[in-house]
Amino acid sequence: MYRVRRFAVRHAHAFERLYAGFEVVLKWSAPLLERIGYQRLEAPVAWLEKHIKGLLFDCQMCGHCVLSSTGMSCPMNCPKRLRNGPCGGVRDDGGCEVKPEMRCVWLDAWEGSERMKHGDRIEVVQLPVDDSMEGSSSWLRVARGEHGAGGAHEVR
Repeated sequence: MYRVRRFAVRHAHAFERLYAGFEVVLKWSAPLLERIGYQRLEAPVAWLEKHIKGLLFDCQMCGHCVLSSTGMSCPMNCPKRLRNGPCGGVRDDGGCEVKPEMRCVWLDAWEGSERMKHGDRIEVVQLPVDDSMEGSSSWLRVARGEHGAGGAHEVR
């Protein structure tokens, strides 16, 4: 799983473009999704999202996806669940202070964001995760046009 996650970071620009197109399709399909019913779609779409994003990004399905702001590196893989940058415990070799065998998620995030057209989004401050949304589909929130589906606030 980790090798695939690192692949996604190394190819963050391609995944950024892919997601931009997918976002257009989600928003375009909103009327159809609404007719079917978002409540009815939640479980199957969340299942699909979990498996696709889990495989590609080691996504933890927090319900507030910010992959497009964090270099395609899921910040919820941080053992401390930090969403706005690394803690002060990153080791000299880039290892996590909690799990030394694991590279800091935020080093991956910065690396990936440098490859992205909109890599400056990594500077957007993320709100804390609402744990009640864990396991829910952020894709459906994007389709509904819910502002701040990722829980971001821009720093100026």
